[in-house]
Amino acid sequence: MILITGASGQIGVDLADELVRRHGPDTVLVTDLRMPEKQRPGRIYDVLDVTYMESVEKIIQSRDISVIYHLAGILSATGERHPELAWNVNVNGVRNVLEAARRFGCRVFWPSSIAVFGPTTPKVDTPQATVTEPGTMYGATKVTGELLCKFHATHHDLDVRSVRFPGIISHSAPPGGGTTDWAVDMFFQAVRHGHYTCFVTEDTRLPMMYMPDAVKSVLDLMDADADRITIRTSYNLTAFSFSAGELADAIRKYIPDFTCDYAPDFRQDIADSWPQSINDSCAREDWAWQPEYELDAMVQDMLHHVRIMIEKEQAEAAVDTGHDDA
Repeated sequence: MILITGASGQIGVDLADELVRRHGPDTVLVTDLRMPEKQRPGRIYDVLDVTYMESVEKIIQSRDISVIYHLAGILSATGERHPELAWNVNVNGVRNVLEAARRFGCRVFWPSSIAVFGPTTPKVDTPQATVTEPGTMYGATKVTGELLCKFHATHHDLDVRSVRFPGIISHSAPPGGGTTDWAVDMFFQAVRHGHYTCFVTEDTRLPMMYMPDAVKSVLDLMDADADRITIRTSYNLTAFSFSAGELADAIRKYIPDFTCDYAPDFRQDIADSWPQSINDSCAREDWAWQPEYELDAMVQDMLHHVRIMIEKEQAEAAVDTGHDDA
């Protein structure tokens, strides 16, 4: 059976859908700190706190887990507000999963982030092997996680694989406390209200990726032959880069009256410490990574799905109101 931790988060929802599609119903165990209000068919649900080793070991052994997608984690902006929580979940959690995987012979995927980079890292075409001196607790936890992955791969022959995700854009799950949340929220506010106040400046440029490509990258990496994996910390990964202003312009092509203003907050300093573009040539060479979406195609698809979601929410709200009136 396949285990996903942190499955209610941004990547977990879409990844579980694809794994169920590939492997069939009841082959995927999705876990988080609490049960979701709406459960999707075809998967098994359970509660798991990855900071408790006993709980991790018990669920792996009792469910006969062979592959783990360890997505549970505290994101960047939330991590700066709650650094001790970020360390406990992001470091102790991954250590527990890696140790348990070693004991029970599981393969592991774990996501790192461009947050491992910092002010001393080259910002343009950031190479695979470069300075990793992050200025955030989130970044520190990701650097530590990468080193733990390499240690277990080198010393225990654990098949653990990882990518450094850029900002991920998705319509399936709401923003979860990340520095790149503006690139998701802008779509929802554009459709709902025709206006968005962005928490980074207009010229803030960051590497990004659309969720279908993020899921594709995870599965492409996990499908690759082990002898092709040359990076056991984490692979650089990207699809495209754009600024907040460029995204607003791209949305305006389809919503001409959309307006956006800019009110930078504490997340601006985090964004400024990250690269503007990423060199992911190692991923392309080792396991033939190739994104499918460019900016305009992503914008069109996001707006299509966001409109459907909002229309559905409005219809459900209208039905609820009708029941209340009755």
